[in-house]
Amino acid sequence: MTIHNNIYNVLLIHGFFPFSSNTSTTETGSSLATWIIALSILASTIMSMLAFLGISQGMQLRIWKNQVESKLRIIEGYVREAESSALELLKSSGARNPQDVVARVKDFFMIGPVTIEPIDIIRRLESIIRTGEVHIERIVKDSLPSSISEHILKNTVTLLSLLNALNTIYKYLRHLLLLGVKSKNAMLVAQVWMMMPLYLRIAKAYREAVNAVSKGIPIGDSAGPLAAYKIAMESKPLSKMKEIVKDTVYGEYNYEDRRLIVVKAKGPGSTVGRPGEAVEKLLEDTTIASSLAAIITIDAALKFEGEETGTIAEGIGVAMGDPGPEKIRIERLASKLRVPLYAIVVKMSMEEAINAITQNIVEGVTKAVEKAKRIIKESTRPGDTIILVGVGNSIGVGQA
Repeated sequence: MTIHNNIYNVLLIHGFFPFSSNTSTTETGSSLATWIIALSILASTIMSMLAFLGISQGMQLRIWKNQVESKLRIIEGYVREAESSALELLKSSGARNPQDVVARVKDFFMIGPVTIEPIDIIRRLESIIRTGEVHIERIVKDSLPSSISEHILKNTVTLLSLLNALNTIYKYLRHLLLLGVKSKNAMLVAQVWMMMPLYLRIAKAYREAVNAVSKGIPIGDSAGPLAAYKIAMESKPLSKMKEIVKDTVYGEYNYEDRRLIVVKAKGPGSTVGRPGEAVEKLLEDTTIASSLAAIITIDAALKFEGEETGTIAEGIGVAMGDPGPEKIRIERLASKLRVPLYAIVVKMSMEEAINAITQNIVEGVTKAVEKAKRIIKESTRPGDTIILVGVGNSIGVGQA
C-alpha cells in the first residue's frame, strides 16, 4: 500500500492527475503543458512504430503517387492536343492516311552510335541523324499531294517531332511511376514526384510550340536566321541567296568594302538546315578560303534565371546547339585556315526558344546585328571575306 501511495504521490507532484482534488489552481497551467508533452511523445512513438512497420512509407507512397498521376494526366492531355493538331494539319493539307503517319512518327526513335570506340563517331552520328531526318520527311512527303509547298512539309515534320517529344516525356514518366509502385519503391516514386515540376514545364513549352509551328510564325530559335536576314537586307547585295546544300542558303554582300557571305537555313519552312556543311562547301572555293578573315555565328542561347530576355553576349567559338556534326565542321576548317571564330548569342528561356518570337527577342536580334557589324569593322580590313552564319530554325523567316 505504501509503494502504491508513493507512486501516486510522485505522479501527482508531476501533474499527471491534473484534475485531482489535491491539485491547486496554480498548477493547472503546468499540468496542461505536461499533458501536451506526453501526447507529443505518444504521437512520436506511434509514428516511429508505423515507420518501423512500413505503414507510414506506404501512406507517403500513395500521396506521391496520386500527385504524380494528376500531373501525368495534364501531360497526357498535351499529347492528345498535339496529336489533334498534327492530324488537323495533315488533313487540311490533303494527306492520305493521316492517322497512319501520326502513328509511325509518334513513337519514332533513333539509336545513338557506339561511344566506346571514338574513331569516326562524328561521321557515324551524322549518318544516324540525317537518316532519321530524311526518313521522317519521306513518310510525311509520301502522304501529301505533290503540289504541297515545301514550307508546309517542313512545318508538318516539325509538328510531328513535337508530338514525338511530348509522347516520349509522358511515357518515360509513366514508366518510372508504374515501376516504383509495382516494386513498392517509395524512393523511385519520390524522385518522379520531385522531377514533375521541371518536366511539366518542358511539356507545357512543347505544347505551346505546337500552336506556333502550326501557324508557321517565327519562334525564339529563329533569332539567328532573322539576324542573318536583317544584316543581308542592310548590306549591298552582290548575288541573290541560293541553296548551297540541303535546306541551307547563302548570299554574297558588300559591307564596308568587305565581302560578306551570309549563311542561314532556308525559310520560311521549319528547318535548321546544314550550316556546317554549307561553310565547308563555300571554303572549297580557294578565293574565299584565301581571303577569309573571320567566321561569325549568331544563335539563340538559354539564359540564366535572373537574366533578361533579349540580352546579348559575345564570345569566341561556334554558337550552335548542334549535337556535333555541323559544329565540328566549322571548328576544323577554322583551325586549319587559322581563322578566328566569333560568337554572338541572344539570351532567352527554353520556353521562349520554341514559342512564338517576342518583342524582347526581336530587339535582341537588332542588337546582335549591330554587334556583328562592330566585330566586322574592328577585326577585319577592307577587301577581307567574312562568313556570317545565322544559326537556328528558319520558320517564318524567308530569304533576303
